[in-house]
Amino acid sequence: MTGGTAAALPMSNHTRERVTVAKLTLENFYSTLLTQHEERETRQKKLEKAMDEEGLPDEEKVMRRSQHARKETEFLRLKRTRLGLDDFESLKVIGRGAFGEVRLVQKKDTGHIYAMKILRKADMLEKEQVAHIRAERDILVEADSAWVVKMFYSFQDKMNLYLIMEFLPGGDMMTLLMKKDTLSEEATQFYIAET
Repeated sequence: MTGGTAAALPMSNHTRERVTVAKLTLENFYSTLLTQHEERETRQKKLEKAMDEEGLPDEEKVMRRSQHARKETEFLRLKRTRLGLDDFESLKVIGRGAFGEVRLVQKKDTGHIYAMKILRKADMLEKEQVAHIRAERDILVEADSAWVVKMFYSFQDKMNLYLIMEFLPGGDMMTLLMKKDTLSEEATQFYIAET
């Protein structure tokens, strides 16, 4: 050390990847907290506005605020509930990819059907794809479009990352293109018109 500056130590790719993962995890955590707080405030303001427009008496407003608070508390409790593989019954494998597979699953408590994307952590780290996978997860969470598959849950264990997504029978555009190689002009027009 000379002149008050430290020499930068070289970092391995693995260390650099771990730093990126830690940074993204923290950014995502605090961004999510802020977004959730803003969403709660928006819901509260909507309630207040609706009650004012209805001209409700004060007693009714107190009762509705109390109901709203109970719903918010239940919603937060459900968000804290940890999910795991035991919460889903695997029905069949519906696809395979570079980092794992996609399974058709049923959530045991509700009976809802989902697509579970199972990604092997070791493969993602080895191929330095953690940031890309995290970006995919973030986009699926934030996207609000009929043309982007919805993600409902995500969780992990020591070996895998699990993304629980909307199941869309018929597959996706990439699978169609891989299967057909090229589409006819009519088919292309059809799919473009759908977007």
